[in-house]
Amino acid sequence: MTMALDLHVIWFGLVGILLTGYAILDGFDLGVGALHLLTRKDEHRRLMINAIGPVWDGNEVWLVTGGGALFAAFPEVYATVFSGFYLAFMLLLCMLIFRAVAIEFRSKLPGRGWRQVWDASFSLASIGCSLLLGVAFGNVVWGVPLNAEREFAGSFPGLLNPYALLVGVTTVALFMMHGAIYVALKTEGELHEIARGWINNTIIFFTVCYGLTTMATLLYVPHMGQHMRDYPVFFAVPVLTMLAVANIPREIHFGRDFLAFLSSGATMAGLMALVAIGIFPNLVLSRPNPELSLTIYNAASSPKTLTIMLIIAAIGVPIVLAYTSSIYYIFRGKVKLDTMSY
Repeated sequence: MTMALDLHVIWFGLVGILLTGYAILDGFDLGVGALHLLTRKDEHRRLMINAIGPVWDGNEVWLVTGGGALFAAFPEVYATVFSGFYLAFMLLLCMLIFRAVAIEFRSKLPGRGWRQVWDASFSLASIGCSLLLGVAFGNVVWGVPLNAEREFAGSFPGLLNPYALLVGVTTVALFMMHGAIYVALKTEGELHEIARGWINNTIIFFTVCYGLTTMATLLYVPHMGQHMRDYPVFFAVPVLTMLAVANIPREIHFGRDFLAFLSSGATMAGLMALVAIGIFPNLVLSRPNPELSLTIYNAASSPKTLTIMLIIAAIGVPIVLAYTSSIYYIFRGKVKLDTMSY
């Protein structure tokens, strides 16, 4: 299979870019949620919620956009994934709802018990969302059982295999690291110093998980390295990804929180690129019958549909980028509490 550029490859890349945008943007607010219970002061918890308050719902637009692009370009993949992973996606949806409700309801009453309930809901839902997203990606890499009609033939417990769970835990660690850097970027004073401590611990947590996942992938999922063996130029991607991780503590040491955040985002982009390189041209790998896999060619819409949708995407994606950029620009700077805060 060649990697010549065509409409199918373009759409494969576009879906990947949209999902990468979601991982980078929603990843830090899921990470902030995962870290939420590590601080006990109500003021600190309010600062953390207000750090993501203006942007968390806009970040999820990228998930909707990525799902829409997948539906438009690869409808058979969309149907197979959403039907096969139905229970997992319903759990993810419930957790996303609980996160949103917790953010909005926490400040409605001043009682300590009331706020602790919503704090726990916010944090546990954030961890659960991160874990489920990682498990989903783990199953994409590992492969899922498909029948002759290329429909999902497994079960929900089957999706919770050791490799997918390992990827899920690694995702939680990655988002926690990303979220800790964002908290340090957006806060000052005591919470800022606490967040700097979180960064060091989460980097260690992520590095250990990433190392274990890499070894498990090399041992048990050898097809993920095939394109790197065929095209050695792709080896630059893991090298650059590790350099991005190594740059985070350096930037934190010199007090350059924004550059550390960019390095964390680059790490996530590098990891998504590694997944894309490894699974290409598959979108849903069939295990143990790879000949039944859904690829960017046998699961794609017609060339005319891909062309029309590409024109629409060329108009819509810049609008999403402009909206996202404007929101982050408007709410730039350190977070401070006032009467309008959560």
